[in-house]
Amino acid sequence: MANHKSALKRIRANAAKRLRNRYQAKTTRTFIKRLRAAEDKKTGLEMLPKVISMLDRLAKKNVIHKNKASNNKAKLTKFVNNLK
Repeated sequence: MANHKSALKRIRANAAKRLRNRYQAKTTRTFIKRLRAAEDKKTGLEMLPKVISMLDRLAKKNVIHKNKASNNKAKLTKFVNNLK
C-alpha cells in the first residue's frame, strides 16, 4: 500500500480515469457495431461523423493508438461509401 499522500491521490485519480476510458472505449465500439449494421447509405452517412469524432477523441487521449483510430476511420469510411 502507498505511504505518501500524493501516491494515494494518484491511485484514486488513475482508477477514475480508467473507468472513464473504459466507458468511452466501449461506447465507441458499440457505435462502430451499429454503423457496420447500417443497411442504407443515408443512415451510414449520418452516423459516420459521430463515430469518427469518437475515435479521434480516444486517440487524442491515448486510450487507443492513433494508427488504430486512423485504420478504423478508413475502413468505416470505405464501408459507408460502398453502401447502396
